[in-house]
Amino acid sequence: MNVKKRFCKISAFVLKLLTVMVFVMPFYIAVVYALKSPEETMRTGLALPKKIYWQNFTEAIEVSDFWSAAANSFVVTVTSVLLLTVICTMCAYVIARNGHSLFYQSFYYIFLAAMMLPFQVVMLPLYVQLRNMGMLNTRIGMLLTISGFQLAYNVFVYTGFVRNIPVEMEEAAFIDGAGKFYTFWKIVFPLMKPIVSSTLILNALSVWNDFQISLIIAQKPEVRTIPLTQFFFFGQYSIRLNMAFAAFVLAMLPIILLYLVMQKYIIGGVMAGAVKG
Repeated sequence: MNVKKRFCKISAFVLKLLTVMVFVMPFYIAVVYALKSPEETMRTGLALPKKIYWQNFTEAIEVSDFWSAAANSFVVTVTSVLLLTVICTMCAYVIARNGHSLFYQSFYYIFLAAMMLPFQVVMLPLYVQLRNMGMLNTRIGMLLTISGFQLAYNVFVYTGFVRNIPVEMEEAAFIDGAGKFYTFWKIVFPLMKPIVSSTLILNALSVWNDFQISLIIAQKPEVRTIPLTQFFFFGQYSIRLNMAFAAFVLAMLPIILLYLVMQKYIIGGVMAGAVKG
């Protein structure tokens, strides 16, 4: 029995170690390649750098106009996340509190259907519509389109959470003369803090790393986002791998920082969702 328990513990440890390696290895490769010169990369592969080659970062910033792309990504990400948080929470509240109405339930199922719609199906009509509206190569076109593709998932998640919030506190507020708008923002929305925090980081990650929609809309250099700048390092006859990884490391730092700040709220949101079912 002791041998069996020891074998199970060793097997579990090995499995955990392999899982950690699978998730950590991409970060290790990115950092190692970003800190090496091309010559050292050819000689030593994935070994730790013997000398830090900071020039990868400076050249990557200059070649790709990184700060301009970072500003575009920042504006689109922050604006999209705020829009999704405000609009989707209110929409979910209305749908959840009017579950008896066929009219509101039909909207809920429309959002569910939208989650199953592949981007490739609407790619050409989207391009034509944005061109006709003059929104190609604009930040407003990008943030509205990216937010639109995130709406369905957010409404779905928020609606499930709001349905499990007791209505007694809202009824008490209504008796005291509070309107629905005041009741939502002062009573319901604070109770949604765990799930809002969880979806916030997911939305930020999705918008910050978006490539497909940005590729269709942002065709001019002045409106390109960070994912599109990776094109600068992969040419037809040459690949500047070290600079590409340097730009990648710079690009993922804001998301890692956001995750570290929001970590405790994200864990709370996951646990709340598990308890509420």
